[in-house]
Amino acid sequence: MKDNLEKRFKELHGQFDLEEPNIGHFNRFEAKLNRQQDQSKTIRWNPKSWKWLAVAASVTLLLTLFINTPTQEAGMQLAEVSPEMEETQSFFISTIQNELESINAQRTDENKEIIDNALAHLNILEEEYNQLTIELEHSEQDKRIIYAMVSNFQQRIEVLQTLLQQLEEINDIKSEFTQV
Repeated sequence: MKDNLEKRFKELHGQFDLEEPNIGHFNRFEAKLNRQQDQSKTIRWNPKSWKWLAVAASVTLLLTLFINTPTQEAGMQLAEVSPEMEETQSFFISTIQNELESINAQRTDENKEIIDNALAHLNILEEEYNQLTIELEHSEQDKRIIYAMVSNFQQRIEVLQTLLQQLEEINDIKSEFTQV
C-alpha cells in the first residue's frame, strides 16, 4: 500500500494546486455562509413542510395508540399483576411516549433511516412483550416473566435514549461543520 501511495505521488508530482486564494476570499466566504444561515433561520411557509408535519403527527398518534392499547387481548398486562406494577407500566409507557415525541420532533431526511431502524427494533421488542403477556397469563404470574416484562420496557427506553444521543451527535457534527 505504501508503495502504491509513493508511486501515485510520483505520478502526480508537479500537478498539485499550490495557489493561494485571492485577498478577501475568506471574508467573502464567511459573509456568504452567514447569509445562508440567516436565510435558513427565517421561517417560511412551505406546503411541503406542512406535509411532513402532518406525517410526523400521524406517526406519533399511531405510535401512541399502539403503545397505549393493550398489546393482545389474550395476554395479561403488567398492570394487572399489582398496583405497583400498574404504576411501573404507566411510568414506562409515558417515558417511551415522551422519548418518541422528542425523536419525531427531530426527524429530518438525513436522520430518517436511523430513526426508522430504531423504531423497527422497538417493534421487535413490542412483539417480544406481547409474547411475555401471553406467558404471564399462563404461568400464574411467574416472577421471572414479570422481570422480563420490566426488562423489555427498560430495553425500549435504552433504544430510544441511544437514538436521541445519536441524533444529538449528528446535530453537533452538523453545527461544527457549518461553523468551519
